Amino acid sequence: MKPTHHLDITSLMSHSAGGMPSAFAIVAATHLSLCPHCRLELDHADRIGGVLLDKQEPAMLRAGAREMILDRIKSLSLEQPEIHAQDVCDLDALPLPLRPYFGETYSQLAWRFVAPGIHRATTHEAVAGGDLMLLRVAPGKSIPEHTHGGNEMTCILRGAYDDLLGHFGPGDLADLDGETFHQPVTSPGSPCICVAATDAPLRFKGWFARTLQPLFGL
Repeated sequence: MKPTHHLDITSLMSHSAGGMPSAFAIVAATHLSLCPHCRLELDHADRIGGVLLDKQEPAMLRAGAREMILDRIKSLSLEQPEIHAQDVCDLDALPLPLRPYFGETYSQLAWRFVAPGIHRATTHEAVAGGDLMLLRVAPGKSIPEHTHGGNEMTCILRGAYDDLLGHFGPGDLADLDGETFHQPVTSPGSPCICVAATDAPLRFKGWFARTLQPLFGL
């Protein structure tokens, strides 16, 4: 797996600073667990944040807080998620950042019908900062052209799709704002499974899709 689509620089800096909404931070963490390139970029962002923090006036923080934060930033580059040998070879295991919210394995997911060829799995409990979901789209399926009233962040876990931004396979991330219209078409062969966070409902371009949107629940 070698992802070719990555976190936007503003998203990377937001994640480094701890300012990303929870739903989006979970998707970002999933991509980071699969992408060495973005882990390296995050390490650079953490170091930049440490330099900026070092230039702040000590009086702005309570006693001892500045040193604690600096120590935490230095340790980030050394921390890696604990990966067990069985996780590496277990094709049924979900990525580690998703397990607290969806469960341990793909086979345990409770998929719910959204539209023909499209199913969704929701989190065990509400997540702040947007809607977080897993989507499973049948191979060769074209999703109506759409954008969002806000932001969308999607990480591909299995399968693939193509849109005007290119080909997205396992590990790739689509980091989009409300100005981008796209029409994903899933690749043939196997379903495309992805984890997505949104902070506003989809906005479909065609009148027919807009009419059916209340039924989709997206």
